[in-house]
Amino acid sequence: MRWVMLDTETTGLDPRQGHRLVEIGLVEILTRRRARTWHHYLNPRRESDPGALEKHGLTTDFLKDKPPFGSVVESFIEFLCDSPKGMPLNCLVIHNAAFDLGFLDHELSLLGRPALLAHLPEGVLVDSLKVARELFPGKRNSLDALCERYEIDHAHRTFHGALLDAELLGEVYLAMTRGQEHLLMPEETSPGSMQMPGYVASVSAHGLRVPKATEEEMEAHRTQLERIHQASGGRVLWRPEIA
Repeated sequence: MRWVMLDTETTGLDPRQGHRLVEIGLVEILTRRRARTWHHYLNPRRESDPGALEKHGLTTDFLKDKPPFGSVVESFIEFLCDSPKGMPLNCLVIHNAAFDLGFLDHELSLLGRPALLAHLPEGVLVDSLKVARELFPGKRNSLDALCERYEIDHAHRTFHGALLDAELLGEVYLAMTRGQEHLLMPEETSPGSMQMPGYVASVSAHGLRVPKATEEEMEAHRTQLERIHQASGGRVLWRPEIA
């Protein structure tokens, strides 16, 4: 299975008011292992609103020598659509997808191209904010709030950054769909060389008592899986048939 986490940073809140992308970050997950990343800062050819600048810290001076979106669009779409291992895109995960897609579709339209989802296999979009709201109704479901809820270290997130946020989103989405789990490093990295918060090396099960879940616990588990299955549009891969 191939998932891609996507996040963007922008000059403001509404592309209809002339706001543009300033950063895009993608993180690829292959069979629940972190693989490649794709990241670009972009020259929006305009100033960022004060509120946006306060969040991402990407000044006009920093962005002035960066490429426009049109210079990286082919690479961007190629990353989404193609994998060196020949694996198709199964899920494109975006937190509050309407916001990011609104900007991406606007940028594509300026280049005379169709909307982003028209370039991708049908039905791949997963809005992780909607999934979180199904799982935690009435609670805060921002990326920061979800990191705290799942005990994912995000202390280094002093500014919003598209690649950093896509990495955190990957950890959050794995946690939402499989419980407490941190992204593994690329497959060639050995566990002994990993320096990641939350990483737990495998432990021999010899001599350990394995408790069995009660029927009440199993029913609660099935109910939770069904909620995730519905919220994710039917993309819970390990969901057993519920009798």
